[in-house]
Amino acid sequence: MARVKGTAPAAAPAPLFPVREVVLGVFVPALLFGIAIGIALPLIPTVATRLGADLAMAGFVTALLPIGKIVADVPAGALAARLGDRRTMILATGLGLAAYAGAASAPTLWVLQLSIFALGASTAVFQLARHAYLTEITPPENRARVLSTLGGMLRLGYFLGPLMGALVIVTTSLRPAFWLGAGFVLLTLVVLVAVRDSATKPGPTGAGKSVLHVAREQRRLFLTLGLATLVVGAVRGARQTVIPLWGEYLGLDPEIISLVFGLSGALDMVLFYPAGKVMDRYGRLWIAVPSMLLMGLAMAIVPFTGSVTGLAGAAALLGFGNGLGAGIIMTIGADVAPTDSRSAFLGVWRLFQDTGDAAGPLVIAAATALGSLAVGIWITGALGGAAAGALARWVPRYSMHANRTTRRRAGILAP
Repeated sequence: MARVKGTAPAAAPAPLFPVREVVLGVFVPALLFGIAIGIALPLIPTVATRLGADLAMAGFVTALLPIGKIVADVPAGALAARLGDRRTMILATGLGLAAYAGAASAPTLWVLQLSIFALGASTAVFQLARHAYLTEITPPENRARVLSTLGGMLRLGYFLGPLMGALVIVTTSLRPAFWLGAGFVLLTLVVLVAVRDSATKPGPTGAGKSVLHVAREQRRLFLTLGLATLVVGAVRGARQTVIPLWGEYLGLDPEIISLVFGLSGALDMVLFYPAGKVMDRYGRLWIAVPSMLLMGLAMAIVPFTGSVTGLAGAAALLGFGNGLGAGIIMTIGADVAPTDSRSAFLGVWRLFQDTGDAAGPLVIAAATALGSLAVGIWITGALGGAAAGALARWVPRYSMHANRTTRRRAGILAP
């Protein structure tokens, strides 16, 4: 068939995951950093108790990781806007390496606490830089799949990390497992340094407005949809603490706890791309609401378990629910972020998410201190239902990609 004179051949569609820009520049470092965090998470309560902490204090030490993220979220937004994404991630991995070294060699509980806090701060800076970059370069019709895959890289790390940590513990002891985590942070740094600026956009992303200006301008959104993401973060944050603490309560060995945690991560990691595809095709709520309901149900089951088998079953359901919602908060944040102040907005957005992430373990720690770990877990389970209701109420108000109805109203054809 002859080509019409004066017309150019159609350009080939850009790949969903460009190798240099996304795979090497973002996904690979995210996976390596996720493995490092995955190694640490199930071990923090055990290390804390061996340094003299009771169960309530062990829960607090675990919560210091999301607390560190909270403190660093807003500065991370300003830093990413000023330095660019690649340099910001390099700075974050340097801090993470120092934090891991401190945790691996901590002689006292306060050194461990400081190290876990610093690890949380480095995680916040690292995640904000990745989120802001992918939000800018990804078109809305592909956004959920790309950001869900980003979330999936962290989940894959959470799966592989505990398994690697358990293997090291079985052959040596707890401390070498932390040094293994430090090695993965170092490997993340090596990859980021090796990938040139073309792989991660070095320029600022929406640096024109201050964080305070953006917070005032978007206060209605933050006080509604932002609070909904806080509750989501609380449920997810509690998930990272529930399995290790209940395993410790049952008297399970550290390597068994790591394996159960890894089982949860196995189901967590396999759903991210299908979930992102559903969100891109049908809307964000098709995944967000079921995810929170399943996690709430799994939380409610955990205190009824009294064996490895029962805990593993509850952990599997918890991982399924969490994996179903991979990337959902990042995707919604990208949907509603203003283009002229993206980094500052996402810094505040992640502050709500990470505040919830810290609140979940703190609720459990407070209930344990008052005499009942089970009650704390049940409270966080109830928050799962509350999160589902809040998302169903507020996402359609602010995001045209909430569901097919909001897309039709906005004149957007579903992909």
